[in-house]
Amino acid sequence: MTESPDLSGLHILVAGATSQAGIATAEAFTSAGAHVIAVGSDTGRLQRSLGHIPSLDMRTCDLTDFHAVQSLAGDLHADGTRVDGLMHLVGGWRGGTGIAGQSDEDYEFLHRSVLTTLRNTSRLFVADLAASARGRLAIVSATAVDAPGADSASYAAVKAAAETWVRAVAQEFTGVGTTTGTRAAASILVVKALLDEKMRAERPDRRFPGYTHVSDLAATMTGLFAREAGTINGQRLSLAG
Repeated sequence: MTESPDLSGLHILVAGATSQAGIATAEAFTSAGAHVIAVGSDTGRLQRSLGHIPSLDMRTCDLTDFHAVQSLAGDLHADGTRVDGLMHLVGGWRGGTGIAGQSDEDYEFLHRSVLTTLRNTSRLFVADLAASARGRLAIVSATAVDAPGADSASYAAVKAAAETWVRAVAQEFTGVGTTTGTRAAASILVVKALLDEKMRAERPDRRFPGYTHVSDLAATMTGLFAREAGTINGQRLSLAG
């Protein structure tokens, strides 16, 4: 398992915090000593999903709306908070039957939930990450990018676009902050699919080969802060078994 460093004093924004992966990530960063800003689109769901975590800063925001994210960033900065980590866990999956079955509605949903939220949050917090001594941006991508199928063409295409965006952020980080290289990093974590305890309970007889448990994803995310930025900046890190 990836080492979890002491993250005391760091401010970590978890986007898509009410998902099972978001909950596990918020728990892991809090346990490591970080101040976690948990962002979701529904206040009630935030409280139900994350209310058990002490000292959590819960923020309601529609991350598909640039002006709403701009207001979120302004509020955090007004409070004296600069973000050291942006863990992007907003996503979803939509599929169809073959290429002809890739609907506009599904594509627009994926584009907004995966790519638009990434673009909005990264544009507004990239300066914070670049200024941090340990700035980190991480997204979750999928093995479908490497081997896209017709039934999941829209999903794979949007994930590939998100990876391209992260590599562009990584290029901007190159050389930021020191004379020897970057101290901020943007990384892509690649999974086949994510697994949580609810899925295991619902399918007790099923095996999940190659799936990544949400706790392992969370541990990998905290572990990014223990690694040299230059070794992970712009890199695809596989968690698929």
